[in-house]
Amino acid sequence: MPARFLVMGCGGIGGVVAAHLIEAGHDVTAVTTNREIADALDARGFQLRGDGGARTVPGRARLAAELAGAFDGAFDYVLLATQPPQVEEAARTALPALAANGAMVCFQNGLCEARVARIVGEERTLGGIVAWGASMPEPGLYERTASGGFTIGRIDGKDDARFGELARALEPIGPVDVTHNLQGKRWSKLAINCAITSLGALGGDRLGALLQHRFVRRMALEVMTETVHVARREGVALEKVSGTFDLDWIALTEDDRLASGSSALVTKHALLMAVGFRYRRMRSSMLAAIERRRTPAVEFLNGEVTSRAMAHGLRAPVNERVRDAVWRIARGEERPSLALLRHVHEMR
Repeated sequence: MPARFLVMGCGGIGGVVAAHLIEAGHDVTAVTTNREIADALDARGFQLRGDGGARTVPGRARLAAELAGAFDGAFDYVLLATQPPQVEEAARTALPALAANGAMVCFQNGLCEARVARIVGEERTLGGIVAWGASMPEPGLYERTASGGFTIGRIDGKDDARFGELARALEPIGPVDVTHNLQGKRWSKLAINCAITSLGALGGDRLGALLQHRFVRRMALEVMTETVHVARREGVALEKVSGTFDLDWIALTEDDRLASGSSALVTKHALLMAVGFRYRRMRSSMLAAIERRRTPAVEFLNGEVTSRAMAHGLRAPVNERVRDAVWRIARGEERPSLALLRHVHEMR
């Protein structure tokens, strides 16, 4: 019997995933808490732009309140595509609809698998690291802003009979890798997101424009370096994610800090320039959440690094300053700008 998919969240990532699964002929139910998005999808379907060309995929979305009692045990996979602050609520809402041998798949940035496992059980929790970008410029309109695929795995690193079926379903969206070191890849992605997503929220511009500035690249390197140090203290063996860079290598050394023109540091800046070019159209999902008056995911990114650093007797001052500045934007005390980024960079 074909697998049934429940997609929780119809923002950039969730909308693209749901549309591709529907397009490939899968049985898909998409869910949102936003009536405006639901109305747009009901009226016009999923409007796709970017990779694969402009097209419309017929479909609709249900409101989360409609799930109660309607689909008990009906879905083999619940794909959690909300922002991190909503992931636990989404997991609780979808839990009755998950089949006994089904799995919830975390597509969020950050370290959300442990939170979901506490709700649904570790055996029914999978990680799905997303290595591509998408945005929703308006309700029901989805723009693929960067190519890439997925990495799937389990918290305990074991094999799982569901990997093959899930990978085949996701392949039309992008290549799928299976990992036996989900934590190593999650922490590597966390380091990247702490830099790219959060600095993008502060700067208010697309990634390509921001990474043209040397001080922004330096901030990104400092944010990632702090994250790498905390990951090492956590005993995590970092791994590349879908062709991204080696976080152990890119972390700043003492020589890098002292010699601003060292060959290694020049190479690291050049690599970030290349990343900026490859993902030049990518816009921060955290900034999009703030613009929609949603809670930003900064506590799941830079806040996670800061709190775990403190637990190990370390400090992560750059991540701490970035986190605090994001909250000031969310409260309306600051506006995203390159000037704000520079101010945060120069704070000591």
